[in-house]
Amino acid sequence: MNKRKKFGKLYDENVEKIYRFVSLKVSGEETARDIVSETFKKGWEAFKKNPKMKNPRAYLYRIARNLVIDHYRTKKEHLSPEDVVLEDEKDDPKEVAELNLEMENIKKALKNLKDEYQNVVIWRYMEEMEVSEIADLMDKSENSVRVQIHRAITALEKELSQES
Repeated sequence: MNKRKKFGKLYDENVEKIYRFVSLKVSGEETARDIVSETFKKGWEAFKKNPKMKNPRAYLYRIARNLVIDHYRTKKEHLSPEDVVLEDEKDDPKEVAELNLEMENIKKALKNLKDEYQNVVIWRYMEEMEVSEIADLMDKSENSVRVQIHRAITALEKELSQES
């Protein structure tokens, strides 16, 4: 399989996950799409030079994480709860409203955590990554990541309890 096809497969398998990660970190759908686009552009450039990289998925997340950091450095943008909307026309409107409110609260609480805690919570519970994958992404041991996940969840629970 040639480089383009391999990267195309990598793109197809990860674009929604990377988008979800970025959209939880920035406000605005357009901003998230721009960052995801730039992530894959930079990923493609690196992949062309090294198609046998050890973990291209982890590399894409690192690029995305760094682009989010750059975005906040240059824009000083903050999340507003109105940016979170979950809706499915088949769902009961009351259930959708409750779910949206719950997601708003979680997203606001998540924003109050330090960046590393935000990342591990998103990767572990929203992206459903294995601890080993997160360890690879963060260049840390699995035990260190487990501790960090535990601390992040404790901090998130504390944030959520303060909001209620």
